[in-house]
Amino acid sequence: MSANDHLVIFDTTLRDGEQSPGATMNKAEKLRIAKALEKLRVDVIEAGFAIASQGDFEAIKVIAETIKDATICSLARATDGDIDRAAEAVRPANRSRIHTFIATSPIHMKHKLNMTPDEVIEQAVRAVKRARNHVFDVEFSCEDAGRSELDFLCRIIEAAIDAGATTINIPDTVGYAIPHQFGNTMAQLLNRIPNADKAIFSVHCHNDLGLAVANSLAAVSQGARQVECTINGLGERAGNASLEEIVMAVRTRQDYFNLDTRIDATHIVPASRLVSTITGFPVQPNKAIVGANAFAHESGIHQDGVLKHRETYEIMRAEDVGWHTNSLVMGKHSGRNAFRTRLLELGIQFGTETELNEAFARFKALADLKHEIFDEDLQAIASNTRQEDQLGRFGLVCMKVCSETGVIPKADLTITMDDKEHRVQAEGSGPVDATFKAIESLVDSGCKLQLYSVNNITSGTDSQGEVTVRLERGGRIVNGVGADTDIIIASVKAYIAALNLISAGGIRHHPQGADV
Repeated sequence: MSANDHLVIFDTTLRDGEQSPGATMNKAEKLRIAKALEKLRVDVIEAGFAIASQGDFEAIKVIAETIKDATICSLARATDGDIDRAAEAVRPANRSRIHTFIATSPIHMKHKLNMTPDEVIEQAVRAVKRARNHVFDVEFSCEDAGRSELDFLCRIIEAAIDAGATTINIPDTVGYAIPHQFGNTMAQLLNRIPNADKAIFSVHCHNDLGLAVANSLAAVSQGARQVECTINGLGERAGNASLEEIVMAVRTRQDYFNLDTRIDATHIVPASRLVSTITGFPVQPNKAIVGANAFAHESGIHQDGVLKHRETYEIMRAEDVGWHTNSLVMGKHSGRNAFRTRLLELGIQFGTETELNEAFARFKALADLKHEIFDEDLQAIASNTRQEDQLGRFGLVCMKVCSETGVIPKADLTITMDDKEHRVQAEGSGPVDATFKAIESLVDSGCKLQLYSVNNITSGTDSQGEVTVRLERGGRIVNGVGADTDIIIASVKAYIAALNLISAGGIRHHPQGADV
C-alpha cells in the first residue's frame, strides 16, 4: 500500500491503556500483549514511557529486543532526560521511534507549564532535534490539541517538522472534540502548514464524550494517516479509540475511506481476550466487534434474514475478526505435547518447564470438571499460573464454605502467609463476603475493595468463572484475577492475588505525574 491509501495503526495499549486505574502490567504481561500485537500486524507499538519507572524502561527494552515486525516506540516529554531514556530503551529494536510531546492549549501552557507560547515552541524544537540525534523516526504531539488555538498549532507544527519530526500527532487529550469540528481542524492543518507534506499526520482521541472513534475517523476522512488506539478501547478515564472499531470501520467502509490497514483482523478477538484477562477489565457483551453479542441475533426477524442471506443484518463476518468455534478435542487423556502446541498457537509460552508443568496440571484438573476445553480456558490457566508463581506471600490451601437458607454464611479457610499455614474463620452476608472477612482477619491489609466483578469465561453452567478483585491502599490500585469452575474459589484466588500484588510493592509512577 502507498502512503495515501495506508492507514498506520499505532497501538498504545501498553502505554496509555496501562494508565487505566488498576491496569498496570508487569514486564512478562507486556511482552505477551506485544507478541499478540505483532500477530495483529500493528505498525507501531508504543511500549511504554521509559522515564516513568525502571519497570517501564525494562519492559520497553525487552519488547524492542523481541518484536521484529513492528516499530517500537517510547513516549517522552520534551526534556533531555526523557528523550535520552526513551532512546536507550528502544535502541535494540529493528525499527524504533521516540514520541515526544508538549502541551499547546492556552489552559495547559498557562496553568501547567507556566510558559509562553514562544517558549513552548522553542522547547518543542529542541526536543525534536535531540530525538532525531538518536533515531530517524520522531513523532511530535501537541498535547490537548483539541483545545488549542489553530494559529498556534500551525506555528508549532511547522517548526517541529522543520526540526525533523516525521509524524505529527493531534490528540484530543480530554475527549472534548466533536467529529465535524475535529475533522475540519485536521483539514485546515494540512492545508495551512507549508511543510505538512513532509510528515504523516496522526490522531489520538479520548472517549470522555463517547466520540473517540468518531473523532478519529473524521480526522482520517480529512487526511490523517495514523490513528493511535488501544485494544478494547482501554485507557485512562473513559478510554481511547478502540483499535478493533477503527480497523473494521475502515475495512468495512472502504467505499468511503478508500484506504486500508495491514492488520490481520483474524487475531482481533484473541488479542481482545488476552488484554481483558491480563488487565482484569472485562469486555461488555454489546461491545462492537469483540463483545460476546457482537454477532448474536435474537430477534426472529433478524434470525430469519441472516439465515436467508447473511448480509441482510451482518456487515462483517464473525470469522474475519477471530470469532470461531474453538473447542479443543482435548481432555484428561490429552498429552503434554498437544497442550504445549496449542498454547504456542495461542502465543503463550512459559519461561520455565516448572511453569508449564503447573499449567498442565491445572489443565488436567479442569478437564476432569469440564467436557470441553476452550481457548479462553487456556488463556485463564496461563494467566493464573503466572500470577501465582510470580507473587506468593499469600496462598490458598483449602477452604470450606457453608451457605444455607435462613443461616448466616460461614467460611473456614486455611491459607499460607509467609510460608506458614493459618486457619481462619468468619461469617458474612454471603459466602464471598465471609471468605474475604476470614482472610482479612489474618492479614489485616488495610485495603479498600474498589471492584468485585464476575464473568463467565465460556458459555455453559460448567464454565470457569473469572473474578476480578480491585484493591486500593495508600493511593495504589491493583487488580487480582482468579478463575475456577467454583465461583467462590475463584473469588478467593482473585482476592489473594490482589493481596500479593499489594504486598509486593514496586509502585509504578503515573506517566502524567509530576514526579516522573
